[in-house]
Amino acid sequence: MDRRRLITTLLAGGVAAPLAFGSTKLREAIASIDAAPNDEDIWLTVQQAFAVDRTIINLNNGGVSPSPRTVQDAFRRYTEQANQIPSYEMWRHQEPQIESVRTSLADMFGVSAEEIAITRNASESLETAQFGIPMQAGDEVIVSTQDYPRMLTAWEQRARRDGIVIKKVTFDVPVTDLSQVVRAYANAITPKTKVLHCSQVVFLTGQILPVKDVCGLARDRGLISIIDGAHAFAQFPFTHADIGCDIYGTSLHKWLCGPIGTGMLYVKKELIPTVWPLMAAPKEMDANIRKYEEIGTHSAAMHNALIEAIAFNRAIGLQRKADRFRYLHSLWINEVKGMKNVRFNTDISSGNHQVAMVNVGLEGVDPGKLSEWLLAKHRIFTVAITHEQFSGIRVTPNVYTTVDEIRTFGKALKTAATMNIEEFK
Repeated sequence: MDRRRLITTLLAGGVAAPLAFGSTKLREAIASIDAAPNDEDIWLTVQQAFAVDRTIINLNNGGVSPSPRTVQDAFRRYTEQANQIPSYEMWRHQEPQIESVRTSLADMFGVSAEEIAITRNASESLETAQFGIPMQAGDEVIVSTQDYPRMLTAWEQRARRDGIVIKKVTFDVPVTDLSQVVRAYANAITPKTKVLHCSQVVFLTGQILPVKDVCGLARDRGLISIIDGAHAFAQFPFTHADIGCDIYGTSLHKWLCGPIGTGMLYVKKELIPTVWPLMAAPKEMDANIRKYEEIGTHSAAMHNALIEAIAFNRAIGLQRKADRFRYLHSLWINEVKGMKNVRFNTDISSGNHQVAMVNVGLEGVDPGKLSEWLLAKHRIFTVAITHEQFSGIRVTPNVYTTVDEIRTFGKALKTAATMNIEEFK
C-alpha cells in the first residue's frame, strides 16, 4: 500500500484518524509501507493517535510520555471491569492476563518470558538487583557519575548498610570516543569488584553508551552487569543480544508509551535463584521470575494495558521511530548549530550516539532560567539539567511531536542565543 492509498483509506467513509489508529487495518497499513521520517501525511496519523494538550509544546517526553488513545482506552476498560467486583475480576480474570504481556515484552527484548518481570518503573527494577545481589563488606560496584541519582542513592544506602565500596568513573561530555567509556570501567576493576552498573542511554544527555562492550568486559572478568535501560527501551531497535547484560531494568511509560507506573526487569535465568526480591516471596518461588512481582494488591489494569502500547510500537516500527526522532532533532539543531554560544552536551556528529534525546546549553545562561524563559515566552516545556561537568536543557520530542512544534523550538532557541545574558535573570 502506498501513501496515497493509505490516506484514502483513513478518510474513506468519514473515519476519523484519531479513532482509526487502533484498528488492525490501519496498523497493518502503516506497517506495510515505507513511512519516511519526513512524510508528514503518515506522521499526522500517528500524531492524532494521541490526545495531548497542544497549547504547550512538550519536549520533556524523556521523563514520562503520554500514552496513545488505545492504551488509555484499555486502561479505563480494565479499571471499570475490575471495579464491578474487584476481588473476583482482578485476581481470577485480569491478573492471569499478565502472561500475555510478559510474553510480548520478552519477544521485543529477545529473551525467554521466564526472564521478564513486570514492575512499576525502572527504579523498582534496578533496586531489586541493587539490593538483591548477595554482596559482602569490601565488595566493589563500579558506576559512573552520570548514572541516575536514585540508582546512585540505592548503592550508597547499601554501602551504609552492608559496607560495600562504590567506585565512580567519569567520561567526557559529550562522548566522542566510545572506547573511552569502556576503558574507564576497565581501569576501575580490581579483584574485589563484583558488579558493573552502566546506563544504556545517559538520562542527562541522551548519549548512547557502548553497553555491549561494558557487559563483555564484565563477562570476561566474571562480574555481574546491570544495565539501566530506563531511557532506551522502545526508543530505537535493539534486543538483549545487542547488550549481553545479566540484569536490565527499564520504565515502560517513557518510549514504549505505556501507562504511567509500568516497568520491566530482565534477570538472566541462571541468576534468578541468587537475586533476592525487594518484597518477600515464598521459597518455592526462588527460581521463578514472578517473585519480583510479589508486591501485594495492585491494579492489573496498569500492566494489562501494556499490550496496546506494544501493539502501537509494533505498528510504527522501532526503526521508523528512531529515524523520525533523528529527523525532528535535525530541524532545530540545524537552526542553531554553529552559533558561537550554543553548546551541545550530546554528540550530534553521529546518529549512533543520540536518537531521541539531546542536551543543549547557552554559554553563561543558567539552564533553569532558559527553561523558564522558553515556557513563559513560547509555551515550550523542557527540563533543565545541571551536572558537575556541564549544564543545559534536555530536549526530548516523541512521535506525536509535529514539525511545526520543533521548528518553533528551534526559532525560540535561536532567539535566546542572541539575547543578552541579563535578560534571563
